Amino acid sequence: MKGKQLEIPKWGPFLRNQWCERFAGHLTPEEQNEIYLDSFLWHLCSWERIHSLKNRDAAQAFHGQKKKKCTIFYQFVDEAFLIDHAGSLTADQLPYDRRHMDYGDLYVMDWELRWTFVMTHEEKCGLTSSEYNKHPSGRGWMFVSDLIPLLFYFFELKQ
Repeated sequence: MKGKQLEIPKWGPFLRNQWCERFAGHLTPEEQNEIYLDSFLWHLCSWERIHSLKNRDAAQAFHGQKKKKCTIFYQFVDEAFLIDHAGSLTADQLPYDRRHMDYGDLYVMDWELRWTFVMTHEEKCGLTSSEYNKHPSGRGWMFVSDLIPLLFYFFELKQ
């Protein structure tokens, strides 16, 4: 990975909680249970609890995003990384392995909690929206994409 990388062991639970509060905070606990958010955070997208774009837009948005400092964490393991000077970070540089249960669902999150990029273990699945849309909370906008064969997501919340 490009940029200054610092391993931050045991930060996974904290970062997953931050992600959930920031990006899924518009859902009630009952709504979160309905979409099995505790199983995979990215269910927020696959269950269409947000409006989103499909296809290559997520990776393009991530690659075009101004990235200063961000965190990288996984769904099932507690290890995480802090990347400083992440401006040139791209999806193909991320520590991701779709075939590995622990490293097949990866989240990149802006240090300021403004945006996130998600790489899932899933192949293309049921997202149908293909237009730019507002976050249901009215706090920003987001993208969803499924670059073949992977399903990627990108969201950004405007302050």
